[in-house]
Parts: sequence; structure tokens; C-alpha cells
Amino acid sequence: MGLVLRWLVRLVTAAIALTVAIVLSAWWIGSRSIPDYDAEWQVDGITRPVEIVRDTAAVPHIFGETDADVFYGLGFAHAQDRLWQMLMLRRTAQGRLSELFGSATLQIDDLLRRLDVYALATASVDALDPDIVAELQAYSDGVNAWLRLIGSEALGRGAPELFLFTPEIAPWRPADSVAVSFMMALQLAGHHEEEVLRARLSLALEDPGGLRDLMPDAPGEGTAELAAYRDLFDAPLPRFAQGQTGPRHPLHPHVLGRGRAGASNVWAATPERAAASGALLANDPHLGLSAPTIWYLARLELETGGVIGATIPGMPVVLAGRNDRLAWGITSAYLDDIDLYIEEVNPSNTEQYRTPDGWAAFRTDRRVIEVADGTPVTITRRWTENGPVIPGSHYDFATVTPPGHVMSMAWTALTEENTSIQTGMRLMRAGTIEEGLEAGEDFVAPAQNLMLASADGRIAMQVIGHMPWRMTAHQTQARMPSPGWIEDNRWQGVTQYFANPRFVDPESGILGNTNNKMVDRDFPLHVSFHWGDTQRITRLTRLMEAREVHTRDSFIEAQLDTVSAAARNILPLVARDLWFVDETAPPGTPERRRQRALSLLADWNGEMNEHLPEPLIYAAWMRELQQRLIRDDIGPLAEEFLSFEPIFIERVFRDIGGASRWCDVVPSTAVETCTDIARLALDDALQWLEDRYGSDIESWRWGTAHEARHDHPVLGNTRLFSWIVNIRQSTSGGDFTLNRAATPGTMPDPFLNTHSAGYRGVYDFADPDSSVFVIATGQSGNPLSRHYDDLGELWRRGEYIPMSLDPELARAGNIGITRLIP
Repeated sequence: MGLVLRWLVRLVTAAIALTVAIVLSAWWIGSRSIPDYDAEWQVDGITRPVEIVRDTAAVPHIFGETDADVFYGLGFAHAQDRLWQMLMLRRTAQGRLSELFGSATLQIDDLLRRLDVYALATASVDALDPDIVAELQAYSDGVNAWLRLIGSEALGRGAPELFLFTPEIAPWRPADSVAVSFMMALQLAGHHEEEVLRARLSLALEDPGGLRDLMPDAPGEGTAELAAYRDLFDAPLPRFAQGQTGPRHPLHPHVLGRGRAGASNVWAATPERAAASGALLANDPHLGLSAPTIWYLARLELETGGVIGATIPGMPVVLAGRNDRLAWGITSAYLDDIDLYIEEVNPSNTEQYRTPDGWAAFRTDRRVIEVADGTPVTITRRWTENGPVIPGSHYDFATVTPPGHVMSMAWTALTEENTSIQTGMRLMRAGTIEEGLEAGEDFVAPAQNLMLASADGRIAMQVIGHMPWRMTAHQTQARMPSPGWIEDNRWQGVTQYFANPRFVDPESGILGNTNNKMVDRDFPLHVSFHWGDTQRITRLTRLMEAREVHTRDSFIEAQLDTVSAAARNILPLVARDLWFVDETAPPGTPERRRQRALSLLADWNGEMNEHLPEPLIYAAWMRELQQRLIRDDIGPLAEEFLSFEPIFIERVFRDIGGASRWCDVVPSTAVETCTDIARLALDDALQWLEDRYGSDIESWRWGTAHEARHDHPVLGNTRLFSWIVNIRQSTSGGDFTLNRAATPGTMPDPFLNTHSAGYRGVYDFADPDSSVFVIATGQSGNPLSRHYDDLGELWRRGEYIPMSLDPELARAGNIGITRLIP
């Protein structure tokens, strides 16, 4: 027996030692991909030495003799820190993910091949100005220099992921940078999903007024009533068509689904509204959270002066930032730059479709998608005069496509002359408001609000991006798919740049945008019916009006504000007949629990603070309330409305246009009131919370449910690696706070923070070097690097790092200087 025990101990010890050895070996091999920031490399492609000075936050400050050399240095730094991210963006644009990940990403590849993104990006290079192409090539040369060093110096393959997936890595090209700009445009595009959902809702609702309730226009002047979707076509359409899309792969451009295409805040003040007599600008773009974040901080010393701010690896552009004369920020404009068309297929010849002039042949070709460990898939691509045909398996298109028809998509980005990247590269050198506005003319998609503030005290906001020219007689006003063979539904080109909304030097001294409705214009200059915000703008307006003059710190305070204007507006409506009306109930009963929850909410100021129980009670109540109101009317389509829609709830409880009819449960014989439904919803929400977090209401915390999830798109769902690559943070804020932290609404974790400000920046021209910025994770994309998540805790706490153009300050606290020698 003793001999057996001794051998058992030896075997266990050996197994532990072997496991430790394997883990340490893997750690050592993976850490080889962490670049040495204090190294000197001899490289081809530069004219003079280039220095990449990493400050204490690992932000590169890049110095060179020429602009080309500086862009070379940026490409080198991007590749050092974010190579895997860059390769995934390029491979997604190319429609080649399945070569690595198998059938799991086949749908993404199918979509990108049909949109033909990479071919359009390649063609668009020829539309760029020669000096821009030269700088894109210099950037590419910098990326490729690091790729060569990885091979020649055995630098761990450049990223730990490349030990698990071993693709052949082609040299970076200018077209790849343009393709990355296409990918960002696709990620920020969302009107196509709104069109489909509106059409599905139109089919499901017997009362057309319900469409105005559940998908209301932003407050402001309304629009003429539209025809019901089913009346547009002779072919039958089901009332409740079940969506087939299902959960999307983390690498999908729209992984978070409808309503999460893009959001942002930006505002600016003139010196007259600033305490220190210098223009101010604050910006925080909102995208899906990931590890690492899509953003990368950098400073470039160009021949026109220094520029610093947020870049996206793969593009040599400071998308949001400043130089010493001009600052700029961006928000999604929500300009409707997509139309979906129902194309009738010739029943006698399926290679043809109907046009205003009769039947015409589809333009077609075939492409092969290679699938790892599987059979290659051949797809037939088709185009109409309106745009590419997209199969019904994407975006639930099949649910609104009649038999004998197909869906095509018109999108302003789908052009061989997409020069959007040129705007960013011109903007970095702009020194005046006029030069900044001029740079915006080259922008195509996705439409953005470009906010500018200059050192001479001026501010401006301009919508940049192509705006489709639509006919007044458009049958659906681009709010739902329309028959593609009717001339009035088709685009008549795009408007000229001067027709885009522009605001310069306002009398109030402050400009701001939270993706809110900014103009209401008739066709053909109509901008949009669907806007990204109706709530944050009310809070921003209040904060801006509360002070006669502002400072950098007051702008930071607004950027981090977690008070929900929606909660302040909706709670008094929903709870007005529940507050303080019941006799005290016995302890331990649902009635007592409800009374305690209502008491907490009555004293709450709407602050979505991570340490409080009230935000959690409020969020759970509103989610359950909305589902109770709509599920009996629209059945399975209610799953598309899991995110709280405050304007809908307000319409119902104010009975706008008879909207209180939603409170009556359709199958029941009784007539339920809105107060009845509110009470039942609160009881259900509290029971769910008690089952989840225990019976002590005061111990519930919003931050426990509202965890920010920065997941690695590839390894984040694997048991072996998720604990290394994913980042978790308890956070404040919510869907409708300026410090936006949007929730998915889906079980089992409906209140996670999955869409937020991955970058924050505040710029002050009274003291430019006091400007600050931060990103949500860290500069490195290597999970084994200490710079993978070191900025994340600052971001969570609402702190920033200096955003200085002083080279001596960067050198004084550097963690390494990379020297590139020609």
C-alpha cells in the first residue's frame, strides 16, 4: 500500500510539474510577442531616423524628418501593439475569416463578399489624391517592416493568437487601410435593420397607430402617414415571420444587433462661454466594447506641427483629437444613407429582375469561400441597378421579402470612389475652421457630425458624408423596404456637400450633439427619421445651461454624468398611482417588497450609480413593463424590443394618440389599466431580482448587474483563455446617461454594459497641454502585456491621462524609445 501511495504522489507531482512547465513555456512563448519599446532597429523605407517615444501610458509619440517617415513610424507602432486586431479587420473586410475559424464565421464572409467591400476599397485607392496614397504607402511600409522583423528576429509571431491560428500574412497595402475605413462604416450603419423591423412591425400590427407608438419619430414635427407594408406588394407576407438570424459571431460588424450601430457625444464652447477664455471641446465616441478596445492613442509630429488623439489600428488617421490650432470630435449623424429594395424576379427567367424599363439581367459572378476543416463554399453574387442582392439569411431580410422577390441594398459607402480616409488625413493638418470644414468634403460614409473648435475661439459642426437624393414621392420614405422597380423609390444620386447641415459660431456660444435630431427637412434634403438619441440631449442641454461659463473640468463632469433624464421623466408617470397609496403590508410579502422598492425609487434622483440598488430596480421594472405591454400584441416580435424604449412608455402613460390601449391585455376579458400593468410588472421584476441577488433589497447593486464586458472577439468565449483575455469592470451609467453604458436586454444578463465610450477626450485651448484623454482598456493588444488593460481602471473611475504635445514631457516619463534607423 505504501508503495502505491509513493508512486501516486510521484505521479501527481510529475503531472503538476509538467502542467506548470507547459504553462510557463506557453507564457514565455506568448510573451515573446510583447515588443521591446527600448530597442533600435535597422529598417528599409525611411529617409532619416525615426523615434517612437512611449510615455508612461505606452502612448507613442512619433518623431521623424518627413511626414512619410512619421506615418511609417505609426504603422510600425500599430503593428507592434495591435497586429492581431489589424489582421482581423483586414480579413473581415476580405471575407476570409472562415479560412481560420471554419463555418462559425461563414455568414460574415458571405455578407462581406456580397457587399464586395475589399474590391471597392482597392478601387478607391485610385480615387485618392497622390500625396494621400504616398502616405498610406509609407504607413504600410512601417507595418511591413515590423512583420519582417518578427520573422528575422523571432519575435513571437507578433501576437499570441498567431500561435493558435497560423495564417499566411500578406504585406499590408494602402487598400487595407481603406478597407478598415469601410469596416468602420459598416459597423456604424444601422438604418437597414430599422427598415426591416419597421416592416415586420407593420405586418404584425392590425392598428397602424401602434407603429407610431413602438417605433416613434424623434420629438419634433411629424410626417405623413405611410402605407402599410403589405399593401406595397401583391405577393403574400406572413404576419409573424420568425427571424432566423440568431446570435451573431463576435467578429460580425453588427454583433450587438439593432440599435447598437454607433453613438457618441460631442460638444464645444466658444471663449465667451469658457472661464479661461479659450475654446473647449469634449468628445466620446460609443462603440461595442472589446478587448482590446478599437481605439489606440498616438501623437504624430508632422511637418505642420504635432497632432494627438485617437486612432484605429490599420488607418494612419487621428479620428478624434487636436493639433495646436484645431480640435475635432465626431458623432454618428444618423443620416439615412441606406435603402433596401424589394426586387421582383422574372418568373420566366430567374436571371432577370424588374426595372422601371422592364426586365433586366442581374450582374453576376461566383466566388469561393474557403472553410477551415470543411468543404469550400461557392456563392453566386448578384447586383441590380440599386445595389448588391443580399440573401434573406442576413438581417432577417427573409421575413419581409415576398415570394418571387429578392432584397437589394443601396448604400452610399458602396462606391469605387470612397475617399473617406482622405478627410481624416487632411483634418490632421487643418489649422482653421474653414480648413476643417473643407476637409470634410471628401468624406463619403458613415455620415458623421464633425465638431470643430479652433485656437482663435471659433466652433462649428458639420454633417459630413454623402446624403442620398430621394424623391418626395418615395413610397416608404426610406423607412421600410420599397419596390425597386418604381422610379420614385430610386435614388437620384447624392446631394452636394453644401446641402449637408452646418452650424457655425452660434450666438449661444455652445454646440452639442448626442446623436439627437438636429434638423427636420423635407425631401429631397431630408436627413433621417431615425435618430440615435432623444434623452441624453435633454441632460446635456440642462448641464450646458446651468453654467454661464465652462471649464475643462465642467466638461469632464458632463462627460462622466450618470443621471438618467429618461428615469427622471418616466418614473413619475409610471409610478404616480403606486406611490404612497397602499397600507403598510406585512413583512415578507410581495406587497411589502413592492412598497420598499417604490419608497427607494421615490427618493432617487435618477443617478445610475453602480453602488445603488435603485438603478437596478428601475431598469428591471422598465424592461418587464415594456414586455408586458407589447407581448400580447406582437407576439414573438417582442424579442426585438428587449431594450427599453422611453418614448414608447411615455406615449402609453400619457395616452398620446390613444397609446394607453397597449395596457389592455388582448386575450383577457377584463380591461386592464396602465396602473395594473405597472404593478404586475414591478412585482415580476422584483421577484426576478430577488431570485438573482437575494431578498435584501438594500444590498442590491447596479454595478453587479451592469458589468462592462470587454471580450476578446476570438478567444473570449473559450474556457481555457477567457480568464486571461477578457476584462470585467463594475460600471455606472446606463442606456440614457451622458456617460453612456448601453445594455443588451437579452437574458441571462440583460443589464451588462456592452456598448460605451471606448475613448474620451476633452481639449482646452486656454491651456492646450492640459487637455486629457483615455481609452477603455490599454494600448497593447497582447493579453500578457501590462499595457493590455492598464488604462481600463482609469477609464472605469472617470480618470484621464495628459494629452500634451510637449515632446520633453513625453521623453521625461518615457518607458522606452524605439529608434528606427535607415
